[in-house]
Amino acid sequence: MNVILLGPPGSGKGTQAKRLEERYGIRHLATGDMFRAVTASGSELGLRVKSIMDSGQLVPDDITIEMLAARIGEPDCRGGFILDGFPRTVPQAEALDAMLAQRHLGLNHVILIEVDDAALIDRLSGRFTCARCGASYHERYNRPRFEGVCDVCGSREFIHRLDDRPEAVAARFQVYRRQTEPILPSYRERGILRVVDGMAGIDEVTQQIEMILGPVSPA
Repeated sequence: MNVILLGPPGSGKGTQAKRLEERYGIRHLATGDMFRAVTASGSELGLRVKSIMDSGQLVPDDITIEMLAARIGEPDCRGGFILDGFPRTVPQAEALDAMLAQRHLGLNHVILIEVDDAALIDRLSGRFTCARCGASYHERYNRPRFEGVCDVCGSREFIHRLDDRPEAVAARFQVYRRQTEPILPSYRERGILRVVDGMAGIDEVTQQIEMILGPVSPA
């Protein structure tokens, strides 16, 4: 079973992908993780990607597709994969379709985690993390039990990411709406696009997705 999870920043794609990987035994493929793995591999492709990233440039779509093709050809992807973070543009979606067709593969489901922009921007823009252990907190919804002290490790140092400022989060949403939403009509016409309510609780979102994917196939 081959699945794409789509949704704006902070919609929970990564969290849901990890849960689905555990339940269905299909590999979670996040492009960021793949870039890190391929550059650490020392392969010819990895050296090309590292050179591009070290120069501060974006990795071209054709190289990303080449990397993805190599990854889904590995034995652990024989049962299927969950794409998280790709495709993000119409050209990427078209290149992905072409690559899968060459390998006689297809997409079973494209699942859109739909959210309310204003509510999610509010949720994301108050985030901060412990500088020592990485524990996550929120200015309004999840403060440490003791002010200024991490619940997990006791550190008093916290990090507020620049891209979690309200204006930065809003800009990331605009990029998603402009670049990624245009890929949805094609998947809808093919009858493989399904929408879930991303503003529900994490467990409820998981249940919605599992209803779409169906029961786990027997081993």
